Amino acid sequence: MTGRADAVRVDRCICRSTLFEVLLPRAKAHGWDLADLMRETGCGAQCGLCRPYLRRMLQTGETVFHELLTPEISL
Repeated sequence: MTGRADAVRVDRCICRSTLFEVLLPRAKAHGWDLADLMRETGCGAQCGLCRPYLRRMLQTGETVFHELLTPEISL
């Protein structure tokens, strides 16, 4: 039986179809913050639903999320 947590898996920017595991090493190598990452890759710059995940990815190094994070209105 699959638990509810197993049903949620967020691991990419849908608009750009780019995996967070691809974005994280680039961001680390260049010292990007969220604004830099958005400008350089376009991820998080369109619908914005991945912004809270990108922000947490940059803070914690996580690249797969099993919970829904609330979209944020501002950067």
